[in-house]
Amino acid sequence: MANSNLTNAKTAKNDEFYTQYHDIQKEIEAYLEFNANAFRGKTILMPCDDPEWSNFTKFFAQNFERFGVKKLISTSFAPDSKNYKSDYQPTLFEVNDPQFDEKKTVKNGKIFTLTRDKSGDGKIDVNDLEWEYLKGDGDFNSKEIKKLRDESDIIITNPPFSLFRDFLVWIVEANKSFLLIGNMNAITYKELFPLIKENKVWLGATNFNKGMYFKVPSDFVYSSTYKFEREQNGEKVSRVPGVCWFTNIDHGRRHQLLPLMTMADNLKFSKHKEIKGKDSYIHYDNYDAIDVPFTDAIPSDYNGVIGVPITFLDKYSPDQFEIVGTSDNGLVSDEYKKTPGLTKEFVDDYYKGGGTGAYKEGNPTAGFYENNIAKMAYKRIFIKHKRPIQ
Repeated sequence: MANSNLTNAKTAKNDEFYTQYHDIQKEIEAYLEFNANAFRGKTILMPCDDPEWSNFTKFFAQNFERFGVKKLISTSFAPDSKNYKSDYQPTLFEVNDPQFDEKKTVKNGKIFTLTRDKSGDGKIDVNDLEWEYLKGDGDFNSKEIKKLRDESDIIITNPPFSLFRDFLVWIVEANKSFLLIGNMNAITYKELFPLIKENKVWLGATNFNKGMYFKVPSDFVYSSTYKFEREQNGEKVSRVPGVCWFTNIDHGRRHQLLPLMTMADNLKFSKHKEIKGKDSYIHYDNYDAIDVPFTDAIPSDYNGVIGVPITFLDKYSPDQFEIVGTSDNGLVSDEYKKTPGLTKEFVDDYYKGGGTGAYKEGNPTAGFYENNIAKMAYKRIFIKHKRPIQ
């Protein structure tokens, strides 16, 4: 289960995670392999960043000419406007600049832009970044940042985990291309899942099964949920499991078909004890679908609806499967639900049997009876094969 800390981050410094350079490089290269002109002629905005420390800014600045970027914009949020108080110290880079303002450095956000060879060395890179103070604090909901959003083509960033929902809505309402980092449980958010279902948003190219390591502030609040390692430069990093990229920029991995066995072969040869040796797959009692708890156990010859874990999306190809809904929030067509009476009956039996959890009556997550005891599966996405199996 993904970190509960991520949902509580808004009140602590645990909200400050900085993406490592090599993780950004690995992800971006996948889009360029699919389309070498993915960023050519584009204005790229990176809000919710600290441009002086952001590896997003550094990476795109260093590759500005190679990618053919038209304009790079990176903004920061003023220290005094954050949800926590800390002793803020401006960098020497800012202090030694003639435009440094002791009052503005804590009250105003900053904007970094890159468009030209400012240094005159014959190339455009990180040394040509130009900066100034924003008029406001840099809040992405401000008119000032919204104007930058509307002028951009692509928005790329790692927003604070606590603001992911709001940030996604902010981008979608402007109809922009984007690449965001977020918690995989966001997949079932009502703001996100319909977009995934309609093939308007998908997961990025990087496999999220191993989690990602993020740079954290030196005074990061330790939690036993996190595991720390030291980078070669001695900076503190934190491993955050269940983190993935969300995007509407195409990449080749999402078009790779998943190799599958037939239902009969899965029941006979599957490496999973929950599948191997069984007479059949479990069929839900409140949805007209079978439960497949492992992506590699999806039967290749089943034409009905299949309930799979949300981690399935890491292997999902819209060329192979159709998403019909999710059990987590009821976003599934009525044709796949069973009668309301049976659904309510199932919920009642679940709680009578000692079940726990915040399930809405009449709309539980996918469940089934086992030895006359009602059981719930964890969050499920409902899928069907794109084309009927003959």
